[in-house]
Amino acid sequence: QSVLEAQIEEVWPKVMGDTVTQLTRSVEVSNGLLIVRVTSAALKAQLFENRFELVAKLNEAFGANVINDCRILG
Repeated sequence: QSVLEAQIEEVWPKVMGDTVTQLTRSVEVSNGLLIVRVTSAALKAQLFENRFELVAKLNEAFGANVINDCRILG
């Protein structure tokens, strides 16, 4: 696990805000794959629809392309 991958739990609230963070059960990065587990079906759908923008925002926050893809799980 890279240092950047370990920092996702710090970066997630800063990028996503309080409401999304409160509805997030867990967030992790493994081999460039972002895995987000949420408690809301509506949030799951919204994050899935915006997944490419989400990856871009998180990579921008990291200052590097550490995330290549994402999975949103409910």
